[in-house]
Amino acid sequence: MAVIEIDDHSGFCFGVVTAIEKAEAELGRSGRLYCLGDIVHNASEVERLRLRGLDTITHEELDSLHDATVLLRAHGEPPSTYQRMSRNNITVIDATCPVVLRLQKRIKKAYDENRQRLASGEISEMPLFLIYGKQGHAEVNGLVGQTEGEAVVIQKMEDLDSLDLSRDILLYSQTTKSLDGFRHIVEEIQRRKNIGDFQYFDTICRQVANRLEGLRAFAAAHDAVVFVCGKKSSNGKVLYEECRKVNPQTQMVSDQSDLDMEALKGADKIGICGATSTPRWLMQQVADTISSKVNRDE
Repeated sequence: MAVIEIDDHSGFCFGVVTAIEKAEAELGRSGRLYCLGDIVHNASEVERLRLRGLDTITHEELDSLHDATVLLRAHGEPPSTYQRMSRNNITVIDATCPVVLRLQKRIKKAYDENRQRLASGEISEMPLFLIYGKQGHAEVNGLVGQTEGEAVVIQKMEDLDSLDLSRDILLYSQTTKSLDGFRHIVEEIQRRKNIGDFQYFDTICRQVANRLEGLRAFAAAHDAVVFVCGKKSSNGKVLYEECRKVNPQTQMVSDQSDLDMEALKGADKIGICGATSTPRWLMQQVADTISSKVNRDE
């Protein structure tokens, strides 16, 4: 009989836990709440909360919403979103992750200071603000918004080709990107840059980054691994690839319906793990499904 183990360190990070707790508290009080975008990049958890009264809305729908209560998820939002909500008399439940919020304030402070330096003539042009992250990601949109849309998002080395790297540069990172990826971007900018100042700030969340070593060890300790995460999860894609590097017998599933049981045949030890956006109850469902099918087939 196969041993099936769920990784103790997988599942929601504290930012997501806090957002869901705030949503559940309001739903328990009023029974109705709007959330700007999916509260977490996991369709199963979004559906669970929808059944409790959480309505997910888009930024376009926000403009037509008035006199309501809206939760801002852990990813954070740009200043323009708060302004729109204020105009529409919307009550805000702000669940922005503290790590993201600190990063937003840090970028805004640097941007405002350099704006003042430019206005006073202390500098002749603004530094180039770079965000290492996924273009269009909710957190990244919030970070770019701190610079009035001037920051440039870079996802890969090739994105540096079209930039004027002779300018002074300030580089930040989306909190859920990989440390290795950030270091490679830093090294490449340093290699290419021969004039101007370059400052970089490692703003990656350590609760996310520190999971990597544990996850690699977990993957290596099992014959086969099932990584559970939503299709929209950037963090999930990064962690899944890390598992797969260590253990090629790793499959990614959104829920138990995606399972490839054929790939699990012959595995004596099967590990279940997930992203920071994966609920524990979903990993348990996947584990229970595998257990029932493995036991039935034996």
